Amino acid sequence: MNKQPVLVILAGGMGSRYGGLKQIDTVGDNGESIIDFSIYDAIQAGFKRLFLIIRKEHQQAFEDSLVKKIRDFIEVTYCFQEMDDLPSGFSVPEGREKPWGTTHALLAIRKQIDAPFAIINADDFYGRSAYKTIYDYLTSEIEDDRFCMVGYRLKNTLSDSGSVTRGLCQVTDGYLSGILELQKIISKDGGASYQDGNGDWISLPPDSLASMNYWGFTPKIIDYFQVIFKSFLERELVGNPLKCEHVIPTAVGEMIATTKAKVKVLSSKDRWFGVTYREDKPMVQERIREYKTQGLYPHDLWKK
Repeated sequence: MNKQPVLVILAGGMGSRYGGLKQIDTVGDNGESIIDFSIYDAIQAGFKRLFLIIRKEHQQAFEDSLVKKIRDFIEVTYCFQEMDDLPSGFSVPEGREKPWGTTHALLAIRKQIDAPFAIINADDFYGRSAYKTIYDYLTSEIEDDRFCMVGYRLKNTLSDSGSVTRGLCQVTDGYLSGILELQKIISKDGGASYQDGNGDWISLPPDSLASMNYWGFTPKIIDYFQVIFKSFLERELVGNPLKCEHVIPTAVGEMIATTKAKVKVLSSKDRWFGVTYREDKPMVQERIREYKTQGLYPHDLWKK
């Protein structure tokens, strides 16, 4: 197995809530998308290879807006998340347009991945330190059945514009033992609260670790996820053929509950932010401006 870690970016979503291809929507004052800053931070941490998981019909858009300007800085491989790339015996239900989710997206790299890898969302800003943290783990500690994740303090992931859904990490002896997904979490009274099924607001520790879909794996994860994804199709296709999807946090939860695999929980004190809705964009633009003013990023990320 190649030991040089790979950065894998999930960029195949449809952006239905956002209203467009948000993965390459510009947020910086020099035409950058969030993904530009993610790749820049990863390169600073030591990553030299990038696998970009996209839908094939979006390749030209990614090439024109992103890839042609970064090729001199990092090796880029396209991986395509295809709707009909399913296990033997399964086919796409008539009328289905929705992708199968991030578990299926990760499997798009199965024929090409040859090294430990970090996998992130294209439209999430994770902060510089997370890339260094996971790079160091991938180069020194990771083993075939010992994966990792980077969690964020809950208070650093909340939105100023509304409630969010977060997966809170349950940790035992430094390893992930489960993910508790809570909806309708808001910033409240200097901390965090969520609304339960009865409509009551329940306080949460603001330093709880939240999973923001930042994982470190080896190619061994493919074996686990192929079994999990096939089981998902067998279970869900009959009842919800057009909308069912499977996501990486769910797959990880199933994996650690049923196999010997373990996930080391690493953490970042950086502030996470993203663009789920178009209303989030001004906040992201302001943060990017602040970071450039502070000298954390140059005006032109890709100046030779």
